[in-house]
Amino acid sequence: MADHVKIFDTTLRDGEQSPGASMNTGEKIRLAHKLAQLKVDVIEVGFPASSPGDFEAVCAIAQEVSGPVVCGLSRTNREDVERCWEAIKEAERPRIHVFIATSDIHLKYKLRLERQEVLEQIRSGVALAASLCDDVQFSAEDASRSDPDFLCQAVATALEAGATTINIPDTVGYALPQEYGQRIAYVRKQVPAVEDAVLSVHCHDDLGLAVANTLAGLQAGARQAEVCINGIGERAGNASLEEVVMAISARSADLGLTTGINKKGIYSASRLVTMITGLPVQPNKAIVGVNAFAHEAGIHVDGVLKQPLTYEILTPEEVGIGQSSLVLGKHSGRAGLKSRIAEMGYTISDENFERLFEAFKVLADKKKEVFNEDLEALIADEILRIPHRWRLDYVSVSSGTVTVPTATVRIDDGYEVLQDFGSGVGPVDAVYAAIKKITGTNAKLLRFTVASVTGGLDAQGEVTVRLEEDEHVVLGKGADPDIMVASAKAYINGLNRLYFRKTQPAMINGRSKPEHAAAG
Repeated sequence: MADHVKIFDTTLRDGEQSPGASMNTGEKIRLAHKLAQLKVDVIEVGFPASSPGDFEAVCAIAQEVSGPVVCGLSRTNREDVERCWEAIKEAERPRIHVFIATSDIHLKYKLRLERQEVLEQIRSGVALAASLCDDVQFSAEDASRSDPDFLCQAVATALEAGATTINIPDTVGYALPQEYGQRIAYVRKQVPAVEDAVLSVHCHDDLGLAVANTLAGLQAGARQAEVCINGIGERAGNASLEEVVMAISARSADLGLTTGINKKGIYSASRLVTMITGLPVQPNKAIVGVNAFAHEAGIHVDGVLKQPLTYEILTPEEVGIGQSSLVLGKHSGRAGLKSRIAEMGYTISDENFERLFEAFKVLADKKKEVFNEDLEALIADEILRIPHRWRLDYVSVSSGTVTVPTATVRIDDGYEVLQDFGSGVGPVDAVYAAIKKITGTNAKLLRFTVASVTGGLDAQGEVTVRLEEDEHVVLGKGADPDIMVASAKAYINGLNRLYFRKTQPAMINGRSKPEHAAAG
């Protein structure tokens, strides 16, 4: 019988610390529901003491999402622990996750504490958490660079104080798989009481070893893996949920491990994270990249046609990737669209569905074929975004080799429809100049990228922009068969996000974090 590995998803906490990946409360709730459908064992939903917005988001998820354990992060001080409990106490299955660094470099330069002081903080922080909640996790931040014997002291202290899960994180992605596995084995040998708790692994990808280290830790006896959808997270990211889960699935007989993940929901979860954060998945990304199941070389194609197992160790259907075929057209009705959306794993309110249906009909008139990827782009554009301050009403562009590019843009600001024109060095520059005039923004365009959502000459273009204004940095996304329209949508979407962040700071999880915020 294979040993069960608990999947601890931290996309909403550590993953959200990716630059530009901050989510508002509504987006966090939507993703939390998706993670529950994916059947992860634990969702780390945020760091309640970090900001009012994070506290509100954690409270909302704790009250609304059922199934997985709902976990909040906390430092060892009383204020953090009590704030965390206040946020998660309404959860069906709450967990307080307490952390403090244990490496000498962190103690000397960050915490400015002696080892004994750290042990005292572990004892008091974990004990307080245990007095409030039956499920308490302790993380020894930077464990892979900690003195092994002091790390064992910290683990023993946490267990004595009431911790039920012990996390040994490779916080800076420094460890090699063999030494990380040995570190887990050493803790198990030196602290026998840890066998009564769950050992957890949390690995970062600074050297590209996060998944390898995670598997090494599991082979050494850990039974909880801390991961993020698409491998997002601080710096180079965290261990990827889809890679860890599918590695365990494909090599279950050799690893002797299994998970309870609904694997068919992996791809749609990946797409949802991309839509919400605006962080694209690289084409050659394992499991969920667009090239993961694509074959071009003649020998490969010949082999796959004869027997997929010649070059595919997994099937796309296992992770919820279907064939990219025609599913809907301009004559499709509401029932057909609603059925397809449900098959793709999305739950949409009646009000949002009507808005989506109208956008779908407009798209279907422009395209002969409407693919799942097109629908996902529409969902991202019409539903998964923050409330609109501005909406694109009309855009017209004149450009060519012998004329100065000009654009006329009309925008609905909720009170009236405003129109202006602009010119620039290119058509996109002209469109953005007109939008700037209408909205009065001083936002700086940091990045502009274009990708094709689907194939063919009538493919939808997806534009992603990164904007900066008043020290706020946001991503904006837009999709449309007309790349100029997609560009305008992306820019306006980014401006809406900037407006939301500046006018309703309590509603979002800002990038401003308290000192020592990272747990793993």
